[in-house]
Amino acid sequence: MNGTNVSNTILERLADELSELTPEARKAATYVLENPRDVGVSTVREIAEAANVKPNTVVRMARQVGFEGYEDFRAPFRDAIRRGAADFPDRARWLQDIRKSDDLGGLYADIVQDVLRNVEETFAGILTDDLKTAAEAIWASRNVFTLGVGVNNSIARNFTYLASTGMKEFHAIPRPGSTPVDDLAWADESDVLIAITCKPYRSEVVKAVEIAREQGMVIVALSDSPASPILRLADHDFVVSVDTPQFFPSSVSIIALLETLLSFVIAVASDEIVERVEKFHNRRHQLGLYHEEKT
Repeated sequence: MNGTNVSNTILERLADELSELTPEARKAATYVLENPRDVGVSTVREIAEAANVKPNTVVRMARQVGFEGYEDFRAPFRDAIRRGAADFPDRARWLQDIRKSDDLGGLYADIVQDVLRNVEETFAGILTDDLKTAAEAIWASRNVFTLGVGVNNSIARNFTYLASTGMKEFHAIPRPGSTPVDDLAWADESDVLIAITCKPYRSEVVKAVEIAREQGMVIVALSDSPASPILRLADHDFVVSVDTPQFFPSSVSIIALLETLLSFVIAVASDEIVERVEKFHNRRHQLGLYHEEKT
């Protein structure tokens, strides 16, 4: 269905009714069957114009397959886009459609609901023992490489920055001017790779994970599906929920999980880590990096 996950029954019903429709309604139905993604981001007039029919013809077509009108018919297609079943450009057009319909309050509610649900679903599917085992592997390693590209690059760098307050040899990759595979050139079984990617999966991340596996590295992977190519290669795999009305995957649950993983690393670490964190922050105070009110 051209990339949507709209229920097959809707389009199948439309196809079954095709011969029963008037010639004009058949034109509208044919257009929908061939371009289902357009429905979720188009008004009745836009669909009618694209199908070269009148708007009331599109409405009659929707009623023919059991819907009260076009908006009722369009709802499942819009839901598919909201759930991320369509490509980024389709979801961007859908957001613009919301603005035009002045339903920004509904968009706000959807985003808040998805943020909360993403965090709940992510942690509901993860066992504390799995986090503990991954944390122990990280603490016992020689080097930890955190890999994210695109929006996940800043997440990887933030995780590395936080970890560096108490631990050494954490590296966010790719480094400026480098590539992930080059950054892992000398890594081996003594090292850990934390890799992050969500649909559509970034090829350089998948390739880096494959190479890390060949080199014997311990792999901790965060992705949005058990079928993700990086989870299938990981020693420690974590599925994150990233649904959002936005046109790109939500980062909230990824950040929350990494913060939790880092907390577990601190918890399983030796006592020296407390001294490191204290020394790090004392040095910052001494250098005047923290604002302090004059008394």
